[in-house]
Amino acid sequence: MLALFLFVPSVLPAVARADGRTVANAPAEVAQRPGQAAIASAHKLATDAGFEVLDKGGNAFDAAVAVSAALSVVEPISSGLGGGGFFLLHQAQGAGKDVFIDAREAAPAAATMDQYRTADGKLDSDRAENGPWAAAIPGLPAALVHVAGKYGRLPLAESLAPAIRLARDGFPVYAKLERGYAARRDVMERYPGTRAVFLAGGQPPRQGQLLKQPDLARTLERLASHGFDGFYRGPVAKKLVAGVRAEGGRWTADELAAYRVHEREPLRFGYRGWEVVTAPPPSSGGVALAQMMQILAGWDLARLDPALRTHLTIESMRRAFRDRTFYLGDPDFVHVPVDVLTSPHYAAGLRATINPEKATPSDSFSGRPTPLEDDETTHFSIVDADGNRAAVTQTVNLLFGSGLVPPGTGVLLNNEMDDFALQPGQPNAFGVMGFEANAPAPGKRPLSSMTPTFMVSPDHVAVLGTPGGSRIITMVLLGALGFADGLGAQEVAALPRYHHQWMPDVVQAESGALDPDVAAKLRAMGHVLKLPEDTVSGRASSHTWGNMQTVFWDRRGNVLSGGSDPRNDVGSAQVRATAPVAP
Repeated sequence: MLALFLFVPSVLPAVARADGRTVANAPAEVAQRPGQAAIASAHKLATDAGFEVLDKGGNAFDAAVAVSAALSVVEPISSGLGGGGFFLLHQAQGAGKDVFIDAREAAPAAATMDQYRTADGKLDSDRAENGPWAAAIPGLPAALVHVAGKYGRLPLAESLAPAIRLARDGFPVYAKLERGYAARRDVMERYPGTRAVFLAGGQPPRQGQLLKQPDLARTLERLASHGFDGFYRGPVAKKLVAGVRAEGGRWTADELAAYRVHEREPLRFGYRGWEVVTAPPPSSGGVALAQMMQILAGWDLARLDPALRTHLTIESMRRAFRDRTFYLGDPDFVHVPVDVLTSPHYAAGLRATINPEKATPSDSFSGRPTPLEDDETTHFSIVDADGNRAAVTQTVNLLFGSGLVPPGTGVLLNNEMDDFALQPGQPNAFGVMGFEANAPAPGKRPLSSMTPTFMVSPDHVAVLGTPGGSRIITMVLLGALGFADGLGAQEVAALPRYHHQWMPDVVQAESGALDPDVAAKLRAMGHVLKLPEDTVSGRASSHTWGNMQTVFWDRRGNVLSGGSDPRNDVGSAQVRATAPVAP
């Protein structure tokens, strides 16, 4: 029998906060500002764009606009002006303020569930994932305008200048971009606007070639000079609507003009002396992270046998994803019982259902809600010299989103409609299900897995996040547990990954993520494992997930560090001296 060590949170020395929460007693001396800045992003050119703006006197929020826009140019496989995202921001001055900017895409009025059904009543996956009906109203441009205007120090045009230059002058195509286009080529080449961008030279993008996007540069320039109206009204908006309607969609000019970002209160919960600040709905990630970490807070994971630790972590994932399926959606449209789902008492009840020696079959949970009292997407993390920070995850959903670029815009539209429960109880492209809480409605935002997160202890600050579809949530969980275990930024970015999402009832893992002895013990407990190593030939295959980008500030020694996922050969985490930013 494996030994089980319980962790009792009440034994930690603590002090009360103004909001009634407690954190572990702080050491006598910790640094109040780093004096340097760190940026970790999925592409070096985007990281450089952030530092360019910091060097002009911008703060972390100006840098976030610059990095976000630059990624929209150099990472069209993962994000762009035609998509959306979540900005988790912390203002360091005064008592400090955290804010969550919800720039999730919104459903057009015409996009009802009936529009995504075939003649025999099944989900029309092609319509849900490709072309005009797959695209929701973009939110990222509005976020760039909002963050720059309310939280930045520089004019929007200054922060967008690096992205405009990259779109106009071009950047070298890298291997991941070439592979991604090849995987989506059949869809991409359906649409004349998309062909004009990616087949401009007559051939698909090839590694080392320069990819120029003059239409996108002009769209960015109009956003820079006219703000919100530069994208959501006027010539760009007209081209977007015309491009969608020419392919059979039904966007309207009024829907574009009506889009707004929402500022929401971040979720907060405690884990072993850390305060975790993360994404609220319409992200499912923060709620699930709170459930999983608070379930696991009942054990001292560092003292457990690796197989038992993995088993308990998988069981926490199973329970969080089951609740995700039934309860989570856009809080502006449905009641989401966040207080209950993120309560430590609710987590304790879930913990009590875990057998430390056996897997819990997913079908043993009720299939109905009970009463309650991968390479897609991108993430970057920033801490500036004054301690302002940003964790930003943005997306177009699947590789290259819907594949549709409305002619003359350079804007590759998302396919976020697939993130709604278009057919209740039927898995989407990421294999996750949903029901009424996540059904589409005009203006409603689809449930997301994006989980930008801060972890704060008296003497440490961590900023983390990753792409990866439904696996985002479990990758952030493993990264957060890594920071809690004392790992550094690069170690967390490189951690091996495994995942369970309730249904299907199977544990997935990267190549080599589970030690053979651990895998054998998990199978003996009743877990069904799907591993890349399990091939017919017996030879291990290469299979990795995500693109974790992290920043870590050790306030005791005032050391700032960054971690960029080694699975990505164009990512960049850098720490540089920059001019301090006055409040």
